Amino acid sequence: MDIKFLETDQLKKKPDDESKLGFGTIFSDYMFIMNYTEGQGWHDAEIRKYENFSISPAATVFHYGQEVFEGLKAYRQVTGDIALFRAADNFKRLNNSAKRLAMPLIDEEFAHKALRELVVVEKDWIPKSKGTSLYIRPNYIGMDPFIGVSAAREYAFYIMMGPVGAYYAHGLQPVKILIEQEYVRAAKGGMGFAKTAGNYAASLIAGVEAHEKGCDQVLWLDAEERKYVEEVGSMNIMFVIDGKLVTPDLDGSILPGITRDSVMTIARDMGITVEERRVSVEEVIETAKSGAMSEAFGTGTAAVVSPVGEFVYGDETITVAGGKMGKLALEFYDILTGIQYGEIEDKFGWTEKL
Repeated sequence: MDIKFLETDQLKKKPDDESKLGFGTIFSDYMFIMNYTEGQGWHDAEIRKYENFSISPAATVFHYGQEVFEGLKAYRQVTGDIALFRAADNFKRLNNSAKRLAMPLIDEEFAHKALRELVVVEKDWIPKSKGTSLYIRPNYIGMDPFIGVSAAREYAFYIMMGPVGAYYAHGLQPVKILIEQEYVRAAKGGMGFAKTAGNYAASLIAGVEAHEKGCDQVLWLDAEERKYVEEVGSMNIMFVIDGKLVTPDLDGSILPGITRDSVMTIARDMGITVEERRVSVEEVIETAKSGAMSEAFGTGTAAVVSPVGEFVYGDETITVAGGKMGKLALEFYDILTGIQYGEIEDKFGWTEKL
């Protein structure tokens, strides 16, 4: 299948001040889109003007939630080169999510090729300042105009992008996390491992209540016992306990984060013991209080590494590491961003230059 390029002369003005980019509010000139029809397969692959597209009010995505997505970034490196970071892993995870929602698999290599072509077309949208990047959002939705609980027969896959700054306005300042006791995000056997809209919709009410209590994010507990920590709203969670890097194991209800895997790989390369296991909320509180927990931080594409300064559990607030960013969290952040921006050697083979 060829990719058609439908050029437009209606180009947008690019941001003048890269310090005010924010996150997820500015979109570039072009998008990629292709369609799937049962019996025909994928067809009509195009890079075309970013604009609204027509969709039936009865489309499956609106009524029965057939939607999966990804998030990754393109970077302008210190050499001037443009680089993607672990893009192939994003498309592999997209297909794992799609499989869970009974959606046809995409051709990962073709989607990867389309992304590369789109980024090259939009290279002037990639900001130059350290800490900025071009955020990329592949999205895959059911399109059938049919009110009935069944898998769709028609789909659209598209990629949109836009320049971004830091995910959190306060950058690397430690965040305050509410440990959620009432609501749950996902259960084993459900869709917790998939990157799908429903998981995030389920998290919104707890997020609102967390912000009302002065917290930045929510730390979810398991659905069965409300005893074991799972992940933060937009990140995986990690702890440094007795010098070991500890993170909840992937048991089907936790998103297999690409940044999570990158941090664990870096830690092992540094000679740090990594434990993927069940972590109880009691252990989190007790080790934070005793000092056995020297650091806690979240990992994710958007924020990269986000230190945790405080946990709120019921009426109690527990401070971690004096409320400051830990040494290892900063080191992981520096290594990851150093690789992404081409400042240090990528010995793991994670980046690809365009």
